[in-house]
Amino acid sequence: MSPILQTKWKSALINIIEELSELQYKKMLEYLEKIPKSKKTPKNRVQMAQLIIEHHGVEESVRVIRSIMPEIPRNDSAIKDLLQPFVDKLENKTTGMKRKAGADPKSGFEKNNIVSDSESSDEEPEADDAETRSNEEKKVPAWRTSIKHLKISGEEPGKLIAGKVVQKSGLRTYETKKKEKKFFFLLGVADETDSIKVMVYGKERFREFVEGRSYTFRNVIIDENVMKVTQKTKTSKMSPLIVPKDLELEAQMLVCKQSPLFSIEQIRTSEETFVSVKGTVTEINRCCQVKVKNKRRKIKVLKFELKDETGRIEVTLWGEDTAQLRGTSVGDFVRVINVKTRSYNNTMSLNSTDSTRILKVQKAAVQDVTMLVIGIVKAGRTSTELEADISGEVTTFTVSSSLLAKVFGVRLGGDFEDRLLDILPFSAEATIQGNQIQNLEASKEM
Repeated sequence: MSPILQTKWKSALINIIEELSELQYKKMLEYLEKIPKSKKTPKNRVQMAQLIIEHHGVEESVRVIRSIMPEIPRNDSAIKDLLQPFVDKLENKTTGMKRKAGADPKSGFEKNNIVSDSESSDEEPEADDAETRSNEEKKVPAWRTSIKHLKISGEEPGKLIAGKVVQKSGLRTYETKKKEKKFFFLLGVADETDSIKVMVYGKERFREFVEGRSYTFRNVIIDENVMKVTQKTKTSKMSPLIVPKDLELEAQMLVCKQSPLFSIEQIRTSEETFVSVKGTVTEINRCCQVKVKNKRRKIKVLKFELKDETGRIEVTLWGEDTAQLRGTSVGDFVRVINVKTRSYNNTMSLNSTDSTRILKVQKAAVQDVTMLVIGIVKAGRTSTELEADISGEVTTFTVSSSLLAKVFGVRLGGDFEDRLLDILPFSAEATIQGNQIQNLEASKEM
């Protein structure tokens, strides 16, 4: 497999492992005979994906995972959709090798007819691989060590490591042998090649690191794929690093302890109390304040709806957790980690907890659509909320009021909302991203 496909397989393998329940995950570990028992920890699933690839190799790990899944058993579409593209790649590669004139079918093949990494293939590289190869295969400058190399070779005193802080935990405490209380916190850091968990000692360094910024690290300690920043470690801010999205997600997951990942349908039938789920945001309600029972204070509440291929479910964020949805729009694909199930009147919903995290995986795509505007939620001087039907599904959209007034020849100001209601319903050609209307034109019929 090419380096880009290797990166994609690692990302897919992480998602496969996260799809497993605790019992299924433990069963999978039992089948991984090449990995020492001491390293089969249930605590860090992201690190387990790396260990599987390190001990089996890229291509063999695809074969091993394919053979294990039916035994767990997990042979459903959620797993197949992640695994099958890489199985197909190996099968196509094997077929291509056999077609080579004069090639010995047995040479260059490992067990089960899987070609070794050293062999080439007749396959043409995928278009998206060609487009991203220049970025993902960009050489790390000589003045620093890549995270991938660091994890393989261990610490190199004096050598700089650079990375983007993707995720940061809160302050945590530990107790020394002398029963002294000390502080530390965790960072999820990634560069162009890999991601790593970073443990930073000392309360005084907490404000030094900001999520989204890039830093250099010198004189660190490497312990079981964890980079430790101590008093001897020197750090500095640097220009932003371009980090692949899959590695950013890995870095986030290194810091966020995750409860089992379920589909929405599984959440409704499972007895699990704490779950994680991923899907597309289909609706975001306005943030409001509600009075806390038996207390005199109010707390912020924000509700949104999540959809996957199995159904829809409402998620409620409480207090400071409401800020986690900032910057998220309808149509964005997100991963919601560590939420609590709640059943009321035979309806299942999810509530945020102290450890809830919302990770944006993919931003909503820009689309050109034909919509029928059927209602006005609220018309203001700067923006207007519309109810519009697209292919039989009604969704709330936000649009600039000045754009709306210009397109339909309606005067802005005064009774703007009433004048819009007079021309309802109306058809329009729109460019949307999530629930935001970026451009609008009246349909030719109008």
